[in-house]
Amino acid sequence: MASSNSSLSGSSVSSDGEDYQPPIWKSYLYQLQQETPRPKREICPQEVENRPKYYGREFHGMISREQADELLGGVEGAYLIRESQRQPGSNTLALRFGNQTLNYRLFYDGKHFVGEKRFESIHDLVTDGLITLYIETKASEYISKMTTNPIYEHIGYATLLREQSSKRLLKAKRESRKKFLLNDENISVEKITSVVRRATLKQSESNFNYEKSHNFKVHTFRGPHWCEYCANFMWGLIAQGVSCSDCGLNVHKQCSKVVPNDCQPDLKRIKKVYCCDLTTLVKAHNMQRPMVVDMCIQEIEARGMKSEGLYRLSGFTEHVEDVKMAFDRDGDKADISANAYPDINVITGALKLYFRDLPIPLITFDSYPKFIEAAKIANADDRLEAIHETLLLLPPAHYETLRYLMAHLKKITLNQKHTLMTPENLGIVFGPTLMRPADQDTLATLNDMRYQRLIVQLLIANEDILF
Repeated sequence: MASSNSSLSGSSVSSDGEDYQPPIWKSYLYQLQQETPRPKREICPQEVENRPKYYGREFHGMISREQADELLGGVEGAYLIRESQRQPGSNTLALRFGNQTLNYRLFYDGKHFVGEKRFESIHDLVTDGLITLYIETKASEYISKMTTNPIYEHIGYATLLREQSSKRLLKAKRESRKKFLLNDENISVEKITSVVRRATLKQSESNFNYEKSHNFKVHTFRGPHWCEYCANFMWGLIAQGVSCSDCGLNVHKQCSKVVPNDCQPDLKRIKKVYCCDLTTLVKAHNMQRPMVVDMCIQEIEARGMKSEGLYRLSGFTEHVEDVKMAFDRDGDKADISANAYPDINVITGALKLYFRDLPIPLITFDSYPKFIEAAKIANADDRLEAIHETLLLLPPAHYETLRYLMAHLKKITLNQKHTLMTPENLGIVFGPTLMRPADQDTLATLNDMRYQRLIVQLLIANEDILF
């Protein structure tokens, strides 16, 4: 299937320094959209009684399918609206396409729609429908194969990631070269293995490579737009594809299912610290753990380890909210020192609030039922083994944050002569804070509370062997 292509502007040098041919946008589907029949409104010659106020002269009242077909006159793209004879009170869009008249049940809820897409006007609905019908008729086989030959690695967002990775690798190579030449002048650079390069890269680069899936949402693109995965045109008037709200990657809906989990959130898109997905936050800030967790725990361990009722007692709610707003506004520059908040319970309250506000709990929805089942195991050794196996199912950023938190809580229990906080006490505080079921069934949640407490209690008490 022939198509003409237009070049994608950008660098003609690849990340490894070798020349390569710039990638191209595939314009075949764009050409088809340009060829699509234009909408032609069939106007009713007389005023129709009881015409809905949201329709214009394209409304013909109650007429039959045969009458509608005759009125459209075999003109491609011609359309009208009629009241259904079979279901009075409901309306039908009659549209001429492919040498036949197609009939669609038409709805209105402030916008016009026949499927998922909603339009401000009937004209836009028909235009988009004709584009879809035409392209899917002419290029169904082409569309089915769009995702099989992607150029994702060469364009847009993926190029940026590759170039960043290349810079890190180049830096690591230089450092490893210096290191090896200093240690042994007889060792040639060529003999440095890829394993050594990767190890050096890991040591020299503070980039925490947590895998993160894209947060795709249906998006309407203004003006012509091409998919950054398959490089094909994104056809239609509205909701032509999806866009990642965390990094801005734009792809077809079908392409989004095969895009790698390599989202690198853009700080410009991350407006908050609290209520932000944990992995998204740490990826955006290039941190091992959320700064809230590190900063609060460091502050608590610096001046609160002899405070009675640590985490059980609450600070003033308005002060806790102030800390939350400070993190949302200033990130890791937030001031949570004793000068700003003398009461350490304000800081513990802010940390607990952070975990409660996570859209996906620290102990994730997916792992929740497995932890609950593990807690029900009677044999202590088998129970710990089941908990350990379930911990390994957590996303890496969640696992690392939980590990760090449990090590902190373990320190508090070792100092319980001052804090009066045992693993059992902390389990009561943190059980419902760190884990909750996806289905917020009140009765089920109440039944699970003792197991939530037990899981956290066991994580604290056995922190040294579980992590």
